[in-house]
Amino acid sequence: MASLARLRRDAHLDERTHIMNYCYLETPIGTLLIAGDSEAIRRIDFPRNGHPSKPEADWSSAASPVLQEAVRQLREYFAGRRTGFDLPLAPAGTEFQRNVWRRLEEIPYGEIISYGELARRIGNPKASRAVGAANGSNPIPILIPCHRVIGSNGKLTGFGGGLPVKEKLLALEARQLSLASHS
Repeated sequence: MASLARLRRDAHLDERTHIMNYCYLETPIGTLLIAGDSEAIRRIDFPRNGHPSKPEADWSSAASPVLQEAVRQLREYFAGRRTGFDLPLAPAGTEFQRNVWRRLEEIPYGEIISYGELARRIGNPKASRAVGAANGSNPIPILIPCHRVIGSNGKLTGFGGGLPVKEKLLALEARQLSLASHS
């Protein structure tokens, strides 16, 4: 996993201060829009109603080395050959949100935890609703694995890409772990 300090160095800056580039990636969960600048990935958007998300008007479709590396690593992830990412990430959010997102990155591949457990991990066990809201506003899903958080009753709950996508991501990881344990 990438160094948390490196991942967050630009997180306090608004993405409008950077020249944003974007690209699309066809995946088993639909076409992802990946956006970032020359230094870091800043967003991944899931398709909406079966259609790829549209970039902001001032974004460029120029391929940057950071985007090319993100595409490579995501392809490996979806092919079952990658269990972690080593990319510079700079999600824009509040300090609380960034704290939650840092904790999400600590959840190992193929494991799930509850929102309550995530709240405990950030040191505020009564903040499960606030943690859920921060989890839901994660601008870089998959790379920051918000899909690994479920309800305390063990059920899948809210996900920006929709519950079927969350289910597919968790199934992909579980399947790869199962295959690895039988090797």
